[in-house]
Amino acid sequence: MEKAKNDKITIAIDGYASTGKSTVAKRLAKELKYIYVDTGAMYRAVTYFALQNDLINKNYFKEKELIERLPEIDLTFHFNQITETNDIYLNAANVEKEIRSLEVSHYVSPVSAIAEVREYLVKLQREMGKNKGVVMDGRDIGSVVFPDAELKIFFTAEAKVRAERRLLELQEKGEKVDFDSIYQNVLDRDRIDSSRKESPLIKTEDAFEIDVTCINKEEQYQKVWELAQNILIAKTKTRK
Repeated sequence: MEKAKNDKITIAIDGYASTGKSTVAKRLAKELKYIYVDTGAMYRAVTYFALQNDLINKNYFKEKELIERLPEIDLTFHFNQITETNDIYLNAANVEKEIRSLEVSHYVSPVSAIAEVREYLVKLQREMGKNKGVVMDGRDIGSVVFPDAELKIFFTAEAKVRAERRLLELQEKGEKVDFDSIYQNVLDRDRIDSSRKESPLIKTEDAFEIDVTCINKEEQYQKVWELAQNILIAKTKTRK
């Protein structure tokens, strides 16, 4: 049993909004038979909680009250037999669909910038990945959550390309959205994520940067798969 644990690695995938982090991470975890943790979904779930409890809107943000109510937030992931991925549950309710709305997207960055929120969720994330064999994506996985991860990936792409991808995703879900609103949301999230004091979005020196502006989803995945295989093969050779 100990040997199996040592054969596994931690894979941290970070990057800008709408660069395909979750899509790649889900597929990679499935292929490797690893645990997949969507940390972005966790921050979105906290944001959804804030919206549902009237703690944030366009006129105000009750940060102190949200911090005080963090103990009320129970987040878990459960396997969805239909989609074959893990759905996030907020206080025992499946909110996978609700957290992907544009409304949640508008407020997730300011919620994520709160030190107490990040501290609360990072603790949960580290517990989920303590035994390795995990693929985790987000903004600070390689820099804060798992700085010792064996494989770190950092995705980037031009903002307009990312906005176009996000527009298509939301339209496919039946949401009525326009490109300008999404493009502005992408720019705002980039600014907040990169400039916040707590765990800003950065590329660590040991991360492999992949620009997905001009490549398709399959090419993007194959680049990550090759990097993962190289590390796993090297790890196996080292142990022999």
